[in-house]
Amino acid sequence: MLARLAPIRNWIFDLDNTLYPHGARLFEQVDRRITDYIRRFFDVDRDEAYRIQKNYFHTRGTTLAGLMAEHGVDPHAYLADVHDIEMDMLEENAPLAAAIARLPGRKLVFTNADAAYARKILARLGLGDSFEAIHDVHALDYKPKPEPSAYRHICDAYDLDPAHSLFADDMARNLKPAKDIGMTTLWVDNGSEQAEGADLEHVDFTTRDITHWLHEVLEA
Repeated sequence: MLARLAPIRNWIFDLDNTLYPHGARLFEQVDRRITDYIRRFFDVDRDEAYRIQKNYFHTRGTTLAGLMAEHGVDPHAYLADVHDIEMDMLEENAPLAAAIARLPGRKLVFTNADAAYARKILARLGLGDSFEAIHDVHALDYKPKPEPSAYRHICDAYDLDPAHSLFADDMARNLKPAKDIGMTTLWVDNGSEQAEGADLEHVDFTTRDITHWLHEVLEA
C-alpha cells in the first residue's frame, strides 16, 4: 500500500459521510429538507417529491443540478434552505485532525455542498484549520461530482497533478471520474452508498473508517 501512496502530494476529501461517520445521520436531515423543498416547489405529495429528487440525483449528479437545469432554481436560496439543519450530533474528531495534519502535501475539501455549510461541519469536527481550501458547488459552476468536468476544474483551480493526488469519497460512483484522470481513489464504504451494484474497478483502496485508514498509512 505504501508504495502505491508514495507519489501522493495532494489529499482531496469529500465532505458528507466521508469526514464524519454515516452513523451521525446528518445527511438524512439534508435529504428530508430536499424532499420538502421539492414537495413545496412542485406542490406534490412526499412520495412524488422523493421520486423527483432521486431521479435528479441519479441523472444529474445532484438534485440541485436538475432543478437549475429544468426549472431555473436559485442555487443560493436552495442551498440555504436544505442546509438549515441541526449539527449537534457531530463531535470533535481530534484523531482525524491529527492524521490530516501529518499528511505530506496539500489538503482540500471537494464537495457538492456549499462552503458555508462545509465550514460549519468542519468546525464541529475540529477540522476548521485542516484544509487549504473548500472547492464547493459554486466554484464548480454547478456542474457537480460525478460530472467529469468537476474533477478537471479542481485540478486546474489549484494546479494539482492528478497523478500525485488521492481522492476520498463515500460514493463509489464519484470515484470513477477521478480515476479516469489519473487520481488514486479511496472509497469510504460506510453504508451511505445509494447505488446498488456499483462498479468498483476504479477503487484503489477501501475503508469503513477514514480516521483508522489514515493512521494505518501514517504508522506503516
